[in-house]
Amino acid sequence: MKISAKSCLFAFGLSLAGSALAIDFGNALGAGTSAVKGATLSDADVKAQADQACDWLDTHNKVAPAGNKYAARLQKITAGLNNEDGITLNYKAYLVTDVNAFAMANGCVRVFAGLMDIATDDEIRSVIGHEIGHAKLGHTKAKMKAMLMTSAARQGVAATGGKAGALAASELGGFAEGIVNAQFSQKEESEADIYGYQFMVKHKYDTHAMVSMLKKLPAGGGLMSSHPSSPDRAAKIDTMIKKG
Repeated sequence: MKISAKSCLFAFGLSLAGSALAIDFGNALGAGTSAVKGATLSDADVKAQADQACDWLDTHNKVAPAGNKYAARLQKITAGLNNEDGITLNYKAYLVTDVNAFAMANGCVRVFAGLMDIATDDEIRSVIGHEIGHAKLGHTKAKMKAMLMTSAARQGVAATGGKAGALAASELGGFAEGIVNAQFSQKEESEADIYGYQFMVKHKYDTHAMVSMLKKLPAGGGLMSSHPSSPDRAAKIDTMIKKG
C-alpha cells in the first residue's frame, strides 16, 4: 500500500497522487480541533500511540528485507545514528515509490525507496536530520496530539482515568497516515532546517547536501502557501553554510 495523497517530504515536500483517507486527519490538523474533555495526553501516551502507528505502517507497507539493496544502503547511511539527541532511533526502508521520509516521537524513522532513488547518501542524511528535528523539537508530537484530540479521533480513543488508551483498529490507519502526511508551519520548518544543519555539522556530513536536496525538488512542491519555497530554504541554508 502506498502512503496516500498528501505525502510531503518533511516539507522539502513533494505533492503526490493517491487515495483519500476515510477520516482525513491531515485536514483536521489545519482546520482546528475539538478538545476531548478530561483526557490528558502524556509523553508516554503519545509514544504508545506512535508505537501503534509505526507498527501499522510497517504492516501495510512493503519493508525492505535484510539483504535488500535499499535496506543495506540505509544501514550504511545511518551507521552510528542509533541514538540521536536522547532519542533511540530505529530505521527501515519502505519499498514504496513515493519521495518521502518521516520520523515519529518514538524514534521510528522510515525512508521511502522513491527518495533513495533520487538522493545521495548525504542528501538522505540531511532528510533524516530534518525529520529527527521535527521529532526532537516536539513538532511531530504536537501534530499527533492534535489528531488525537479531534472529534474523529475521539471516537477511537478509549479514555480511562483521564488518560488516552489505544486507538480503535478502525481509526489506526487514518491516524498513522495522518502522521506521515502532516504539514508543518513555516516556523516549524525553519526550526527543523536549523536542527538539520546542526545535525549535519555535528556528524561531519556534507552540509551542501541539504541545499542540493532542496534543489532536486520542484519549487512550491504542492506545499501549503505559508511554507517557504524550496529555493528560499536552500538560500537560507546556503547562508548558514557560508557563515560557518
